[in-house]
Amino acid sequence: MMPRFALTLLALMLALVPAHAQPPAPIHTGDNPFGVVEGMWFPGLTCDLGVGWERIIFDWGQHQPEKADDWYTLNVDDRWLRAASDCGREVVAVIKNVPAWATDGTPGVGVPRGLDLPLDDPGNVWAGFMRRAAEYYAPRGVHRFIILNEPDIDSETYGFEFEGDVADYAAMLRVAYLAAREGNPTARVHLAGTTFWHDIQSGRPIYLSRLLDHYLSTDPAAAEHDFYFDALSLHIYFRSESFPVIIGRMRGLLDQYGLTDTPIWINETNTSPNLDPAWLVTRPQFQVTLEQQQAFLVQGITLAIASGVERIAVYKLWDQDAIPGIETFGLLTPQTDDRQPRPAFYTYRAIVRHFQGVTETVWAVTPQVYMVRLTHADGHQTVVAWARTAQASNFSLTGAAGKVYRMGLDGTLTLSDAGAVFDLPGATCDDQDGCAVGGAPVVLMLPPGDAGVSVGGAALPWQTGLPASSVVIEA
Repeated sequence: MMPRFALTLLALMLALVPAHAQPPAPIHTGDNPFGVVEGMWFPGLTCDLGVGWERIIFDWGQHQPEKADDWYTLNVDDRWLRAASDCGREVVAVIKNVPAWATDGTPGVGVPRGLDLPLDDPGNVWAGFMRRAAEYYAPRGVHRFIILNEPDIDSETYGFEFEGDVADYAAMLRVAYLAAREGNPTARVHLAGTTFWHDIQSGRPIYLSRLLDHYLSTDPAAAEHDFYFDALSLHIYFRSESFPVIIGRMRGLLDQYGLTDTPIWINETNTSPNLDPAWLVTRPQFQVTLEQQQAFLVQGITLAIASGVERIAVYKLWDQDAIPGIETFGLLTPQTDDRQPRPAFYTYRAIVRHFQGVTETVWAVTPQVYMVRLTHADGHQTVVAWARTAQASNFSLTGAAGKVYRMGLDGTLTLSDAGAVFDLPGATCDDQDGCAVGGAPVVLMLPPGDAGVSVGGAALPWQTGLPASSVVIEA
């Protein structure tokens, strides 16, 4: 292990290297929309996964633990950034943990001091950090900064991370947006990922609505700055058909406020397999097998693509420091002496390899069956279908000319008969959660053409726009 004084010396040496000593690394264009949260723990496996980006926590409190003059960057190991760059993967920062010296509130979750001061005032400590972080990390390839995480969670609820109100978050977002661009003109600021359902269950307007309403009433310059964010972030878990519901609601709000070009990212998605035989967890809701985790990723990501999302990341590669009995989400098993890929790892790798370059999406749906067709840049198509209920079903292709391949959930491809009937196993459902995840999906790859689908002998028309969903929002 490196001695503590050596670590300190290394941190000081890194801090003394001016950011302009290296030319800024180019910002990624996002050609590969698929990402993973915290892939840096196992860079080889993450590279094998093939994702185009990853999210890493950039801890403010560890960068500047005691004062504004501090600058310790071992929290974000340069080796992580180099490994990501070597594999063609963009690193997206999520900024968290307000240091005790920088807030009059609770350390970690408090509101930074001096947000109302000018950006160049030393008392605006948040502006100083964001400007320096944007400048320092630009030549290291980091241009995107997500400001906090899930500020819509109340202080009485597990996962609480920010004690400020909407006005406080709006001030943080505004300062971050302007200060980051001073440090790096190509910096991009992303809205914090929100859960959506915490607001719905509390019977209040969703966070984005409250935030935009606040800006309209208090900041006449907000609209000309696109409300101080370059992308909207979402976290969607457990229920496949909630994707078009949540994305549709958010897209409608953005359009309502004139943000028609603002992209939507899903920074976190997955379902936690509490019935993994290697990691059993007892919980009152959402009983999920390893096979259902695989099905969720296929269904949810397909619906996200069809709903117009720009990028998607799975939470997460590995649940570090997990203790028995705690639910885990990782694509790797959480045992410290094993870390073998779960089946979902191979499913997601297949999605990353085969679901890129989508230029058009259409969908067809019955009460029992969901289908989405993705058309790729080279003209070939991917049809994804699954049963929505416990009732098994089937479908057949009509008009498909040429070879048809079926993709297994592990990514294997087998040649199929275009005229075959494809069985769709029923979903596993219960009285509490209904059919949160549909049945095992069928994924077909077709040549270019006007292939249709038939269910029970009846042809289904392909439809455009946001996919339909049976999920009901009560508030």
